[in-house]
Amino acid sequence: MPATRIAEHEDIAPGSARAWAVAIRPRTLWIAAIPVAVGTALAWMHGAAILPWVATLAFAASILMQVITNLQNDVGYTARGHESSRRVGLPRATARGWLTPGEVRRAIALAIAGAVVVGAPLALHAGPVVAAVGIASVLAALAYMGGPLPIAYTPLGEFVVFVFFGLVAVLGTYYLHAGPAGATVWFAAAAIGSHAAAVLVVNNHRDADHDRRTGRRTFAAAFGTRASAILYAVALWAPFVIVAAAAGLERSAGLAAPLALAPMAWRLQVDFLTVPAGPAFNLLLFRTVKLELAFGLLISAGAVAQRALG
Repeated sequence: MPATRIAEHEDIAPGSARAWAVAIRPRTLWIAAIPVAVGTALAWMHGAAILPWVATLAFAASILMQVITNLQNDVGYTARGHESSRRVGLPRATARGWLTPGEVRRAIALAIAGAVVVGAPLALHAGPVVAAVGIASVLAALAYMGGPLPIAYTPLGEFVVFVFFGLVAVLGTYYLHAGPAGATVWFAAAAIGSHAAAVLVVNNHRDADHDRRTGRRTFAAAFGTRASAILYAVALWAPFVIVAAAAGLERSAGLAAPLALAPMAWRLQVDFLTVPAGPAFNLLLFRTVKLELAFGLLISAGAVAQRALG
């Protein structure tokens, strides 16, 4: 990691806002927000009336789910004693002593309480399906790095991200506004979930050697970095095929707008295969987040344009 990147974390005061930013990782919150934007835009495209308070609470709930996941990841990994100076990933606030495990666990409880407060009106508005989705999302967020066998210690992490930050988030948001979704929405949800999974592939590919030494059996650690590279390629490019199918099904040129991002995806693919293993993958991770953000925004813009232009 470049010296400037190291230095930016060396003067963090315990308990400070910067310490909490390390644990919450605000740059990853787009992974939760984008599916909500896509689900909302598609519901509007299909003629649903978008209630501002519903849309606002849906965004808030999605952000809280990501915050819970990130905080649990920080404290859960540290609690298992697997943090070491040889890990090249982003720092963890509890491992560095910037936050105590107790402080982070109290923040998790507060975030869960916030999710309940935010989610209750949505459940009353749209019914028990929304309540079930909310409960399942909280449990998955806690189980990612909690419990006797955390999801993050198995090869299933990318699949769980695909399900909850793709299918569940997009379809759940659409359901809030318009009820059960059709094929186009399922396609869009799969595309967004695939790119969200690609972000985790980068993370686990980067840490594969460290994870093997500490007994963490991620996909990359269990099956090797070659298999992980193939998984990244699939997760990176599948959304382009999926969105093309959705555009054809909907007969909407607007929904095909994300295809313009193919050059961005190609650069990511090349760099994944050529950059040195280690800290350089931190930048690649955030570039993959940016691809998902751009992809989701273009789907949303295309959906809005489809209805606005008739």
